[in-house]
Amino acid sequence: MLSALLIEPSWLTALQEEFSLPYIQELEEFLKEAYRSNIVYPIPQLIFNALNNTPLSGVKVCILGQDPYHRPHQANGLAFSVGDTISFPPSLRNIFKEITQEMGGSALIDGNLEPWAKNGVLLINATLTVEAGKSGSHQNKGWERFTDAVIRILNCEAENVVYMLWGSHAQKKGKIIDPTKNLILISSHPSPLSAYRGFLGCNHFRLANEYLIEMGKTPVKW
Repeated sequence: MLSALLIEPSWLTALQEEFSLPYIQELEEFLKEAYRSNIVYPIPQLIFNALNNTPLSGVKVCILGQDPYHRPHQANGLAFSVGDTISFPPSLRNIFKEITQEMGGSALIDGNLEPWAKNGVLLINATLTVEAGKSGSHQNKGWERFTDAVIRILNCEAENVVYMLWGSHAQKKGKIIDPTKNLILISSHPSPLSAYRGFLGCNHFRLANEYLIEMGKTPVKW
């Protein structure tokens, strides 16, 4: 199943060895059955949407999510993003609230974060699929190992990348990242349950752009 999906060439080359490992075959078998017997988000063609929209050489910022939204029409393969015209989920609402506080508003007109992805923001979840209505249902099936490999490759191949680690799931991947050649920004998760414990007021979007400019890169139009 996964081997049949198109992946952006630079990521496909970098992940070639990972796709040959036994756990990927086990993950494929799990996903075949999951998609056959349940409603699973996102649709298969969008599983690798984060990689397909942000080539390895173009990554300037990496925002790590937990797993896809599990409600109808929300998940589009980009962490925290929803499809065009879809109402903002609570976490995304807080993200835009923080951007407005820092920057005076967002350049986006809806909750589809694809323009960020095309501008160098890798929006990847730790787990890339989820069963409808069951948050976290596809955790510990192999996805976390795969996305660890994505971050490890990014850490090796790129430098001066801004990593935004929001909440404990994202922060677990922080051990893979070299802080001497990147900027690591840490806060609580933007969920309403934790946003007031550090996310709101974190200034991550402003700090990211200041760092990118300092490193000679184009800032992100948040």
